[in-house]
Amino acid sequence: MKNVLPFVCPHSWPQAQSWVSALQAVMPEEHVVLLDELDMAEREACEVAIVANPAPNDLKLLPNLKWVHSVWAGVERLMADLQSDHQLKVVRLVDPQLAATMAEAVLAWTLYLHRDMPRYTRQQREKHWLEHEYTPAEEKTVSILGLGELGRAAASKLSTAGFKVCGWSRTAKSIPDIQCHHGDDGLLDMLAKTDFLICLLPLTSQTKNLINKNVFSALKKHASFINFGRGPIVDDHALQQVLESGHLAHAILDVFNQEPLSPNSWHWTNQNVTVLPHISAPTNRKTASAIVAQNINEYRMKGTIPKFVDRVTGY
Repeated sequence: MKNVLPFVCPHSWPQAQSWVSALQAVMPEEHVVLLDELDMAEREACEVAIVANPAPNDLKLLPNLKWVHSVWAGVERLMADLQSDHQLKVVRLVDPQLAATMAEAVLAWTLYLHRDMPRYTRQQREKHWLEHEYTPAEEKTVSILGLGELGRAAASKLSTAGFKVCGWSRTAKSIPDIQCHHGDDGLLDMLAKTDFLICLLPLTSQTKNLINKNVFSALKKHASFINFGRGPIVDDHALQQVLESGHLAHAILDVFNQEPLSPNSWHWTNQNVTVLPHISAPTNRKTASAIVAQNINEYRMKGTIPKFVDRVTGY
């Protein structure tokens, strides 16, 4: 008899059935179904569920749930929703394909800044023909905030492209060919030599508003900023100020405090901002499903829950 495995996501989510089909294809021994399709007895029998931005009240409909496997790498909203449920363990997606996709985006948009494309785009609108001096990649320093799976992959890609690469984390790390910094003093040291600052941090209580006026002020003048982490990591008002003052040359933003971004937001009309609709590293449904299947199969065989999120650190 197949195990019933619920997929819990927002009601009427357009991608729900596609995920169910992808997960079912790699887990023939399981019966993957949407939560609404389970009867009371089936709900009580469930120890594990697969989730994609589930509503907290929906998870309460599975009274004997021990752990959930998210199909996203970022689980800060889910962790916040589950603050009162300290027993439920959350496993986030760790997918090498996601890291590769993010590294590709980091390299692409760093090159966009490095080759002065925002300036040439403005010149085209103004019908202005003017060549600017080229600076080789090896004379530019790219600094990454966050040296987890995503940060390491991005750092490697940037280093291969010829940039000088620095990375920052809260605790000391050592990565070949990367200048690693840690702690408050290490952050300031890194910012002072940074041409392009890239945020790949997860959102936690420690990282919220981490990138503030002091951080922007510590950057080299006319540096640029890319945020592929989470919107609330950045003090949005401070970002607007350093762009308007000219201290920061350009910001590429893929994440925001409110998504979708409000039509009234200042970001849309600022010529020194590139707005992206949260597309830097979309989850690959095929590879993600395979990883989820492997973890759940091991749990069925050995009773072993994969590495789960630490409620103190948030990752």
